[in-house]
Amino acid sequence: MNLIIVQPARELRVDFARWAVAQTPKVRTCSTTDFAVPPHLFTYLPEHLLVGSLVDGHRYVPVEDEDPEWLTAVPGEALPPVPDSAYGPDSVPLDATPGHGALLADAAESGQAAVQAVTVVQAVEDVAAGGDSSGPSSPSSPPYACQLCPRTFSTSRGRDAHHRQVHREA
Repeated sequence: MNLIIVQPARELRVDFARWAVAQTPKVRTCSTTDFAVPPHLFTYLPEHLLVGSLVDGHRYVPVEDEDPEWLTAVPGEALPPVPDSAYGPDSVPLDATPGHGALLADAAESGQAAVQAVTVVQAVEDVAAGGDSSGPSSPSSPPYACQLCPRTFSTSRGRDAHHRQVHREA
């Protein structure tokens, strides 16, 4: 999981910590001054806690215009054009980048290859654990049964964890 590292301003650390422990699950610290905030919680973080903070090593810049026209979008419609002032001085629009479509296609292919590799590794691990590689079985007949009680599990890992926790003496 990617985390956003926030180093709140010194005067806001206590307030930031109060916000962090009020979340479910709690936002953890990753150093004496930094918090590791999940991206889905970062969007709900009160902006007054970010003023003067470092976010992923960069000074947080508050949004001055509460609802600029170019930030609004309507589902199902094309996005409005973004003004040139929204881009940094060295930025290059993606559609003007040579080979942009090829880069996206390569990224999609490598993502599919990664998913296939994980699937193969899981199948090999299942075979090594005594299961089969035919894929997940139907919910009515879980393949991993506990040898000491009538419980069944959908994965060998679940069965092994149950065995360690419930049948310690056996």
